[in-house]
Amino acid sequence: MADHVSVTTEIAAPPEKVWSMVADLTRMHEWSPENERASWLKGAPGAAPGATFKGTNKSGKKEWATKGTVVEAVPGRALSFRVTAMGVKVALWSYRIEPSADGCTVTESWDDERSGLAKALGKPISGVADRVNHNRAGMEETLRNLKAAAEA
Repeated sequence: MADHVSVTTEIAAPPEKVWSMVADLTRMHEWSPENERASWLKGAPGAAPGATFKGTNKSGKKEWATKGTVVEAVPGRALSFRVTAMGVKVALWSYRIEPSADGCTVTESWDDERSGLAKALGKPISGVADRVNHNRAGMEETLRNLKAAAEA
């Protein structure tokens, strides 16, 4: 069974505002401790199904690039994208945003799609041996940072 991690937080901001922040993947480095930068590819104007982007991530002294493809983009509600590296599936990242009494509830999820070989190469490439716990901690930090920015 593939690994799955979800982290949820309440944000005192409208769902549409939070979605627009998350969907602007060129800003992900502002919230994520691992993402260094992202840029849309092939003239993609932003988050829409099929749009692609290049992501650069860093952990410690290790840096690596990925390609992302937006799978779902529903303004104010959902964003998901599949990440590959060197043409190999890596993960599916998702953000679900639900209205709440004080703003919205945001759930960030990660589904590991790596093969056994790709998992074995994870530590030499990224410096991270325990991707599940590493991502959980990173996702908690990402949502804390997103919350602070959205509520500012």
